Amino acid sequence: MPLLRPRRDPDAPRLPRDVFVLGIVAFFVMVGFGVVVPVLPVYARSFGVDHALVGAVLSAFAAMRLLASPFVGRMLDLAGERIVLSVGIGIVAVSSGLAGLAQDYVQLLVLRGLGGIGSAMFSIAAMTLLLAATPPSLRARAVGFYQGGFLVGGMAGPALGGLLAAISLTAPFFFYAATLAVAGIVGVALLRPVAADDAAGSVEPPVPFRTVLRDGRFRVACLASLAQGWSSMGVRSSLVPVLVVEVLRGPTSWTGVLFAVSAVAQTLALGPASRFVDTVGRRPALIGASAVGGVAFAGIAFAPDVWTLGALLCVYGVATAFLGTAPAALVGDAAGARGGRPVAVFSMCSDLGAIAGPLVAGLLVDQVSYPAAFGVAAALLLATSVASLWLPRPGPAAGPRTDAAPPAPAAAS
Repeated sequence: MPLLRPRRDPDAPRLPRDVFVLGIVAFFVMVGFGVVVPVLPVYARSFGVDHALVGAVLSAFAAMRLLASPFVGRMLDLAGERIVLSVGIGIVAVSSGLAGLAQDYVQLLVLRGLGGIGSAMFSIAAMTLLLAATPPSLRARAVGFYQGGFLVGGMAGPALGGLLAAISLTAPFFFYAATLAVAGIVGVALLRPVAADDAAGSVEPPVPFRTVLRDGRFRVACLASLAQGWSSMGVRSSLVPVLVVEVLRGPTSWTGVLFAVSAVAQTLALGPASRFVDTVGRRPALIGASAVGGVAFAGIAFAPDVWTLGALLCVYGVATAFLGTAPAALVGDAAGARGGRPVAVFSMCSDLGAIAGPLVAGLLVDQVSYPAAFGVAAALLLATSVASLWLPRPGPAAGPRTDAAPPAPAAAS
């Protein structure tokens, strides 16, 4: 996967093999997910339900992720990261294939919820493996490579989803199950147990969880995660496909093309965004990207045609490249290498946004308007921009750990 290979100094240490494997797994997972995204809201509407219940289908996945997350740590202790990762992917694969055979809305809702349990198992196990396999000096590059797998998969997935939707609304679900099966096989065959990775691990002592919670950087990161989950995984995924079909009167395949173009913009911006976050600082990245993303997201509801909608989605995609790296870097700054609980809380904030976003957006569309639904998501992004003003400023010698100085108390309140 040459598009995902990070730039590095020739004398710098190489990323561990497990990082590359996890990037490949992420690619196959996201290809399948991206195939389903354009058709899921329309598929749910085919059962004769309103927009609020369409949002509930998307929220069920995130809700079960959230409920299952506290139990995954115990699973890792009992079975190990590789097994939990592969079993989690298997659960998503089976539930997704069966969703394509759903006979009514309730079956679709239940199967999406089961997929959320598997997703929690996969994502937490994958991040645990990633942190355990990577020394602190390579952490940012490892996370960037892993995110790159999702981005390249997200670039290919929606376009394939639009083509498959032209065949039938259920074909993408079967394709998703197949890509997940490949990802699970790659994971169980190539990933090594954490204990066997002699070169990995971090010597940094864990930061007490209470200390992390009091850190303004962590709170801003969680707000950014909530806003991203609400806008991207929630509102964008649930309303843009319906907006294309019911407002712009376009075919379902347009959604796949639009999401693919947006993913290309985000992927192309990831490298420059990561370098900006590391060299210029987390603070300016979050202030600018959250503001630009919020304005672009608010404008989506007023797009008069598919070309304007595509341009706004691309602007939002570029902003998301910054919003996908800067908050994660802040969590690493605040929690250090052994921040399992903070990373889980950070992830759960995104899940909360993905749960509430489609529900609130669906209700607002039914009761008020599309601009109101997109406006709430835009307000959360703008709130992140304002909260980021209280992050510590970069020092005169900016570097990867520029923002590591402790912030003032209650900085992100």
